[in-house]
Amino acid sequence: MSLREKVAVTGVGETEYMRGTDRTALSLQLEAALKAIRDAGLTPRDIDGIIPYGHGAVAEDFITNFGIEDLRFSATTPMGGASAVAAIQAAQAAIAAGICKHVLLVLGRTGYSGGRIGSRVAQMPQFRTQAEFEMPSGAIAPAQLYAAMARRHMHLYGTTSRQLAEIAVTMRRHALMNMNATMTKPITVEDHQNSRMISDPFRLLDCSLESDGGAAVIISASDRARDMAKRPIYIMAAGEGHPDSPSTITQRPDMTRLGLAKCAARVFGQAQITHADIDVAEIYDCFTYIVLCQLEDLGFCKKGEGGDFVSNGNIGLSGKLPVNTHGGLLSQAHMAGINHIVELAKQLRGEAGAAQVRGAEIGLVTGYGDMGDGALAIMRRG
Repeated sequence: MSLREKVAVTGVGETEYMRGTDRTALSLQLEAALKAIRDAGLTPRDIDGIIPYGHGAVAEDFITNFGIEDLRFSATTPMGGASAVAAIQAAQAAIAAGICKHVLLVLGRTGYSGGRIGSRVAQMPQFRTQAEFEMPSGAIAPAQLYAAMARRHMHLYGTTSRQLAEIAVTMRRHALMNMNATMTKPITVEDHQNSRMISDPFRLLDCSLESDGGAAVIISASDRARDMAKRPIYIMAAGEGHPDSPSTITQRPDMTRLGLAKCAARVFGQAQITHADIDVAEIYDCFTYIVLCQLEDLGFCKKGEGGDFVSNGNIGLSGKLPVNTHGGLLSQAHMAGINHIVELAKQLRGEAGAAQVRGAEIGLVTGYGDMGDGALAIMRRG
């Protein structure tokens, strides 16, 4: 059975993104969820499915606070930064199976004020292999674990730090057009090159933010979406892919291939489109290199050609493929990728403000998590 366009994004909501709050992650999620529900023209009691981020909230939190009486589906997709986009596929399947009609995807973090994103490593099932191979050399934080991938890409293909800088500078330029972005100062390639080294080859400006905030998305059955408050954004296809074994990055036969590579062709095939049809892309950007690598694994360029692809304005608003029009995790906020889904919906609705890509009709969003998990969704405006 094809799931193509059986569901649509019908509501989105975000809190203010901050670097400092005394609120809890649950409080931020509840605010974002209410905004998304209202955006869809629904009430909390219309929600009959919930997929919360796997840390800090469970379905019962929303049942209790919203008075939901008939929740028929709940799940988590524990894939780190791929969780939110992977949740789209789970919602798609649950709705197509007739289990529910309106699924709430919700995520909130106090990554700046509370637990840092680095604490995720110790929560990962893969941590056991990190303890064997990486930890003895002192590699325990995401920047250290993923740096080896970037350095290997540089060794094989001649990718340079200045090419990674192009990504950071572009994301910051886009964030400056966004009233809900935490980074408000422009940067240059030289600023990137002069920022301090964190874990070779990653400099400070290669690394995503620590942020406080929340965001939420409503996924509805397409037959309901047509009569709801906002223009529906149809899910043409969605999928997930997992990296090659073993979980330890440095022990893989190919350190430059992510799990996304395993689902990209399948999702494009299900959507029945080509890469030339994509008008805008929201690419998970925990580190600059991960953007470059995903563009290759998605098939926008060949492996090793990502450095050239992201250069010369190609990923800017007027470029070949506008990327992360909200500023991404690098410059808007680190919401583990759910803010990327929100931004894609806004772009396809024509509600992206100063960063609106003219004529955007079809777009994609990716997630990347843990030691290489990937997720992808392709959407079109209704």
